Amino acid sequence: MQIVLSNSSDQPIYEQISTQIARAILDGDLDDGHPLPSIRALANDLRVSVITTKRAYSDLERLGYITTIHGKGSYVAGGNRHLLREQRLRRVEESLTDAIDSARTAGLSLDDLHTMLDALADTRP
Repeated sequence: MQIVLSNSSDQPIYEQISTQIARAILDGDLDDGHPLPSIRALANDLRVSVITTKRAYSDLERLGYITTIHGKGSYVAGGNRHLLREQRLRRVEESLTDAIDSARTAGLSLDDLHTMLDALADTRP
């Protein structure tokens, strides 16, 4: 798993880290029980503060992607990949529903919304 950080992104560094790890878990690149780098090792590899990587791991644990065993490390949480994916899909659907409602309020058509979504997707890594 390779994590690529962008200083020009609007997304905070800790969120870039947690998003990429979560994506690797959901895509099956990291199997259940797979050990993650220690917080300190990941911070050194990415050249960020330990506080940043600790925040990313805390968020991943809170969301159920990883488990941490004090003194042993952090691991991909087992057995819930499909549940996590469904939760993420539900959040995306909620966001898209909000976007559709906002577009309608602004007088935009679905074609206009598609165009905006395509343009935004082209600007994201």
